[in-house]
Amino acid sequence: MLVAQRRAELLRILAETGKIVAKDVAVELGISEDSIRRDLRDLAAEGLCQRVYGGALPASPAVVDYATRKSVEPDGKRAVAARAAALVRPGGAVILDGGTTALAVARTLPRELECTVITNSPTIASALLQHPSAEVFLLGGRIFKHSAVACGAAAVEAAQNVSADLCFLGVTGVHPEAGLTTGDAEDAAMKRALAARAAETYILASSEKIGTASPYRVLPWDQISGVITDAAPSGEVIRQLAALEVEILHATNGV
Repeated sequence: MLVAQRRAELLRILAETGKIVAKDVAVELGISEDSIRRDLRDLAAEGLCQRVYGGALPASPAVVDYATRKSVEPDGKRAVAARAAALVRPGGAVILDGGTTALAVARTLPRELECTVITNSPTIASALLQHPSAEVFLLGGRIFKHSAVACGAAAVEAAQNVSADLCFLGVTGVHPEAGLTTGDAEDAAMKRALAARAAETYILASSEKIGTASPYRVLPWDQISGVITDAAPSGEVIRQLAALEVEILHATNGV
């Protein structure tokens, strides 16, 4: 089998099964495990998969730049945002992580809703400037341009001095085995710091992130209250998450 054919076959298996176990695929294709691992390394370098111990998982499409992500699944993000915004109670305090789905949450908050929004995203803070009833606290630090958020030691320290009822976190991957992941180590640490300051933490995950993985783990399942997603309830990954006792809050365009 030619290299190009072999890699195409690996991508087909990944799309159909949601993962590749190198030793099993090597037997199936009748080639060496070393060849499979080399192919996976090259595919990962092209952003076509996420390597993990023993094989690979689908790579998240959410690791592209911020401007590009604005056009990825906009309807799904709006549905997730509406479901999340409905959880914010009058007089409540909410932590909004950065990213395009969190920005949609900020824009979805009812104008008459009196609340406090704590964010490490200048973009979200700016979007709320015209919200007449929202008090906004902006946490500062080094700006991670991929998601337009502040992170690093200064931002983590600032987060330790706030508290909230709710925290909405964006991630780039949600996978039953890989967990909740993102593409940058400091961003992952900042998300953990934010989640630690809220009574409840929900993950914002439009459907393109479900079943995918990125390099850095954010939180274990037992430290979140649930995942808000527009992914179909009948989907295999959603069923696997439910089997792990992860609460799934289903979002539709009608909320």
